Amino acid sequence: MKRRIVIKNLVAAAPAIWLSQSLQSISLFEFSRIHEPMAKGPFEPSWDSLKQYQTPDWFRDAKFGIWAHWGPQCQPEFGDWYARSMYIEGSRQYKYHIEKYGHPSAFGFKDVIHQWKAENWNPEELMELYKRAGAKYFMALANHHDNFDNYNSKYQKWNSVNLGPGKDLIGGWEKAARKNGLRFGVSVHAAHAWTWFEQSQQADKTGPFAGVPYDGKLKGSDGRKTWWSKLDPQELYAQNHPLSDGSDDERNIHKQWNWGNGAAEPSKQYCDKFYNRTADLINKYDPDLVYFDDTALPLWPVSDAGLRVAAHYYNRSIQKRGKLEVVINGKILDEEQRKCMVWDIERGQSNTIEPLPWQTDTCIGHWHYDHPLYDRHGYKTAKTVIHTLIDVVSKNGNLLLSVPVRGDGTIDADERKIVEGIAGWMQINNEAIFNTRPWKIFGEGPAIESAAPLTAQGFNEGKGKPFTHEDIRFTIKGDILFAFLLGWPGEKETVIKSLAATSPQLAGKKIRDVSLIGYHGKLEWQQTTEGLKVKMPLQPPCENAFVLTIFGAI
Repeated sequence: MKRRIVIKNLVAAAPAIWLSQSLQSISLFEFSRIHEPMAKGPFEPSWDSLKQYQTPDWFRDAKFGIWAHWGPQCQPEFGDWYARSMYIEGSRQYKYHIEKYGHPSAFGFKDVIHQWKAENWNPEELMELYKRAGAKYFMALANHHDNFDNYNSKYQKWNSVNLGPGKDLIGGWEKAARKNGLRFGVSVHAAHAWTWFEQSQQADKTGPFAGVPYDGKLKGSDGRKTWWSKLDPQELYAQNHPLSDGSDDERNIHKQWNWGNGAAEPSKQYCDKFYNRTADLINKYDPDLVYFDDTALPLWPVSDAGLRVAAHYYNRSIQKRGKLEVVINGKILDEEQRKCMVWDIERGQSNTIEPLPWQTDTCIGHWHYDHPLYDRHGYKTAKTVIHTLIDVVSKNGNLLLSVPVRGDGTIDADERKIVEGIAGWMQINNEAIFNTRPWKIFGEGPAIESAAPLTAQGFNEGKGKPFTHEDIRFTIKGDILFAFLLGWPGEKETVIKSLAATSPQLAGKKIRDVSLIGYHGKLEWQQTTEGLKVKMPLQPPCENAFVLTIFGAI
């Protein structure tokens, strides 16, 4: 009886337009329990309240995580943003899609999902590999801009348990991560489906299919005698709305990412559903990290849904764990917002020691698996990844590295070789990475002068000079200073200018001892007014980067 009264009162109070939209896909029984309750605690859904946040030590100590940016867009194995680009006439993915599947008016992204089976996925084996490579946390893609949930979602029928693989992918990743002692994170990108999928509303402008609409406007009633007859494509595509200004130019989405510059404003129903989906995800899998691919927080500033998720997540951590022990990653944050969560830089690095912990996320290839990239052996090398990790850690940051996963759930031979290369280096040098903190300066060398500035989310990696043996980075642990040489000097003497006898960083301190990690002999060294001069052994103890352990500098 109480349930009926609640339903009656809610229906009476709700705006008619909102009700008519909601009841198309939500039964009255579901309507009475649509909202995931927000956990109570010290955090309120406001920026001022979220500034109470303090980054937990486990994240500061972890330094290195690996990410499976894996979902149905990896099934075609043809690169980033497939579910959007397949609807852009003339694009690389559009041409491939027509050749492989047919025209997107007849075979849309919903049908790609139907073909995705993840038949060879073995999360336990991959997690053991990633742990060996030194990863202290693992991130799994909960959903992308394609709006498909890779878990047992209460609020999104288009999910990996109901469709495609028929498996709870997030649940499987979480179990494997916890078993191997890794912290577990989820990345959430679905807030942008509203505008990101707008290309699916359109049609070819030329050729035999000119004017024939793609499948982005299909409704549930259009699905008779199809495999998706009991589903509503609008729950996936979210395209029952007018197009954003300038949506015929696919590049405009980048300047509309923060819901400005003519972006179509999402409905309240859409925003509330996003909150419910994300709170449900947090409640089900209890992640240690949540990564948002948004400016600041999801749907900000057109909705407070992201603020509500953040407050719920932080309060829930205090309730369940007895303390605030979780992390939110957010992009393009101003100075005040960086106090509310951990700033994430996409494919780039800060050029200074940041006062607050931060993270860079990057990928050895393209975010979604791209088989042609593998065919031409186009991935980053283990050396590049290791150098990025060292540079980031020296500046108070962490590295989250994406290793693209194929549609069937495996990684390819080149990727495995790269991860094994990282593992080999970590086995020797990990003490200089984990549980460390920045020194007074992050480093020295010619690459600093050519460092490129950050743009938008980041995107400055690889734009400066390559690192050489003259490029040095520092970390500290207790009374030890670690100096990373980002190249092998050979017969040349290594000179660390920042450790000269007159260096302002040392303030009169004298170096007492110098050793090389992985080398068991005694080094010849001297501290002069020019710098700390070290004669290296004939053979390096490892590959890619080399670490001196220095006593007396702290």
